[in-house]
Amino acid sequence: MQPAPVTKYRPFPPVALPNRQWPDRTFTHAPIWCSVDLRDGNQALAQPMSVDEKLEFFDLLVQIGFKEIEVGFPSASQIEFDFCRRLIDEHRVPDDVAIQVLCQCREELIVRSLEALRGAKNAIFHLYNSTSPKQREYVFKATRDEIKAIAVQGTKWVKQYAAPLVAAGTRMRFEYSPESFTSTELEFALEVCEAVTDAWQPTAADKIILNLPATVEYATPNVHADQIEWMCTHLSRRDRTIVSLHTHNDRGTGVAATELALLAGADRVEGTLFGNGERTGNLDIVTVALNLYTHGIHPGLDFGDINRIREIYERCTRLEVPPRQPYAGELVFTAFSGSHQDAIKKSWALQQPGAPWDVLYIPIDPADIGRSYKAIIRINSQSGKGGVAYVLENEFGFQLPKLMHKEIGRLINDVADEKGTELTPAQIHEVFQREYLDRTTPLTLEHFKAAERDGTVSCEVSIKLDGRAQKLTGTGNGPIDAFVRALGTTSLPKFEVLSYSEHSLGKGAEARAVSYIQVKTDRGHTLYGAGIDTNIELASIKAVVSALNRALAKK
Repeated sequence: MQPAPVTKYRPFPPVALPNRQWPDRTFTHAPIWCSVDLRDGNQALAQPMSVDEKLEFFDLLVQIGFKEIEVGFPSASQIEFDFCRRLIDEHRVPDDVAIQVLCQCREELIVRSLEALRGAKNAIFHLYNSTSPKQREYVFKATRDEIKAIAVQGTKWVKQYAAPLVAAGTRMRFEYSPESFTSTELEFALEVCEAVTDAWQPTAADKIILNLPATVEYATPNVHADQIEWMCTHLSRRDRTIVSLHTHNDRGTGVAATELALLAGADRVEGTLFGNGERTGNLDIVTVALNLYTHGIHPGLDFGDINRIREIYERCTRLEVPPRQPYAGELVFTAFSGSHQDAIKKSWALQQPGAPWDVLYIPIDPADIGRSYKAIIRINSQSGKGGVAYVLENEFGFQLPKLMHKEIGRLINDVADEKGTELTPAQIHEVFQREYLDRTTPLTLEHFKAAERDGTVSCEVSIKLDGRAQKLTGTGNGPIDAFVRALGTTSLPKFEVLSYSEHSLGKGAEARAVSYIQVKTDRGHTLYGAGIDTNIELASIKAVVSALNRALAKK
C-alpha cells in the first residue's frame, strides 16, 4: 500500500443535492424485481450453466415469483440463442412472466436478438451502451454527441425491427441502460436518457425502463442514492418511466446502495440470487427482499424454502453460499457466544404465537424461510451455560434446573477446549450421559425397595461400594431421605440433599422420569446428579447415586 498521504486514489465527488428527500423516507412497498442470474450471473461463472441447468434455474426463478427474468444475451452465442428459443418453443414461460434479453446498440445484434424472441408473449428488450468519460475516451474514442447518437439509433432499430413481433401479439417493452451510469456526468446521463425516451415515445400504460447501473461501485451508498434522486427529479417524463437499479458490490455495499436508492425513488431492482456476478458480484436480491420482509413488507418473492433454493443454486452454478451469507448461510442462525445463547433461549421462551417477532440476535423467524430451530445453537469453548441447557432441552428433552446450567456449561466448555472444536448436539448428549447417567463406580445400586407405614418410609438397599456388596436399611420422611440415611451407615462421605426436581422424558406409556438431585458434601462441595427410570422413585435414587459418584470422582 502507498504510505500516507495517499495520492494514487481520489475521493468520489459528491452530488449537489441540498434538498435531498431520501434520508427521511421509509419503505412502504416492494420494488419490481428482475433476476439477471441467467445473464450477469451466468457470464461470471468459470463454467457457465448448460442449457438444461439454465432451464432448471429458470423454473426455480418462476417458482420464487420473479415476473421479469433476463434470460441471456442471444446475439452473443448459439447456446444463449437456443436457450431463449427453448423457453418459447416449449411454452416454459408463464403468461405473466416477461423474459428479458440484453443487447448492444448494433443493428445486426438487435435483429438477431429479436429473432430469439419471436413468438414470446411477454418480452423486454434491454439495450445498452457505455456513457462514462473514461469509456468514451479509452474504449470508444467518441464525443458525447456520438455516444448519444449510438443510443438513439439503437433505440430506433429496436422499435423498427420489433414491430412485426408486436403485430404478431408480443407485448414488447423497452429497457435502456447507460452503462457505467454512476461514473457518468449526471447531466449527460440525463441527456442520453431523455434522447432515448424521445425516440421510444413511452406512454403511461407502456412505460420505458431506464436502468441506471452502478457497473463498478466507486462511491458510498449515500452518493448513489443522491444520483438516483437527482435523476428521478430531473426526468421530464417521470410518470412514463420505470427507474431501475443494477448495483455491483465492489465496495461491499451493493445492498446498502440499492436500499438507499429505492428510498431515493427507484421503482425496480435487477440482481441475482445470493449476489453472484462479475468481480465481487451483483446485488443479492435474497438479502434485499428478506430485509424488506423483516420490516413487515412482503417482497412478493417466496423464499420459504431457502435450503432448496440454495441447493439448486449451488448445483447449477458450482458456487457455494458462504456460511455467513445473510439468511441462507449455514451459520446465520447459529450462536457460539454464551451470552447470545442465553439471550436467545430466554427471549424465545417468551415469544407468543401471533405476536411480532422479538427474539434477540435473530431478526427473522428461521421457520419463515424453511430453516430449522434445532440448529440455532452450537457449542464450543466460548459457549455459556444457557446454550448447553438449550441444546439438551430442545434436542433431547432434559429440562435442567437453573442452578445446574453453570455446572454442565463448565463441563462442556472443558471438553470443547480439549477437542479444540465445536461440539455437536450428539456429542453434548454423550458427555451428559457419561458424566451423569452412566456412572456406576465406586457406588453401584443393585436393589432398592421402599415401604411407607404411619408416615415413615423405610427402605432396603443392596449396593456395591468399591466392588464390595453391602445390604443396608434406613428410615426417613420419604424414599430419598431413607436412602440417604441408609448410605450414612457406610464409609461414604457425609452429604445432604439441597434440591430435587423431576420431569417426564417423552410422552405416553413409554415415558420415563428423569430426576435431578443437588447434594452438598462434608467438604462443602455442591454438585448435581441425574437419574432416569420408568419409576420416578428409582429415578430419584439413581440421581443420588450419580451425585455421589461424581463427588467421589472429584475427590
